[in-house]
Amino acid sequence: MTEWIAVITITLLAVISPGADFALVSRNSLLLSRRAGVLTALGIGLGVLIHVGYTLLGVGLLLQQSTGLFNALKMAGAAYLIYLGVKMLLSKPDSATHSDAQKPAADGAALRTGLLTNALNPKTAVFIVSLFMQVVQPSTGLATQLGYGAFITVAHVGWFAVVALCFSAGPVRDRLLAARRWIDRMFGGLLIGFGTLLALASQRP
Repeated sequence: MTEWIAVITITLLAVISPGADFALVSRNSLLLSRRAGVLTALGIGLGVLIHVGYTLLGVGLLLQQSTGLFNALKMAGAAYLIYLGVKMLLSKPDSATHSDAQKPAADGAALRTGLLTNALNPKTAVFIVSLFMQVVQPSTGLATQLGYGAFITVAHVGWFAVVALCFSAGPVRDRLLAARRWIDRMFGGLLIGFGTLLALASQRP
């Protein structure tokens, strides 16, 4: 029970902290649609599953021990965030609207960006690996560890789905869509900032 309390508390504190995932879900919910925001949240959940999977397989220990491998993950994540940010800065004002024929592609893009943003996020990697290393005991069964992983994943999807619902609410969205160009610039700048910080961190000894 003590392990579960620790996992639940640490996970909830980590998941609500602002970062690239929050910026991406907020932007997609506001400028694209509620569906796109929820799909981005699902993509983030898939990214979390990847981190949980390699942690349970023991690869997370290698990631924690290898500075070069961890810095490579940082650089990949930084490059992807900067790419997304630049793409938002260069987007046209009408690029946030999609016809019915375009919706499947837009849905796939939302899911994919959520997945890649989280899967390439070294902070999520550190969080999950550290959580399992510090909280889980050698005597903890595999079923219980899988339960921890499932809770961490569901917590991420649930929180970001709530964020998507809030930012796609009619009154809020209607008021802010008029400034969609500036909103894209703001979120693009945030993602470039997150990516730059990651890149700088990877250069530190």
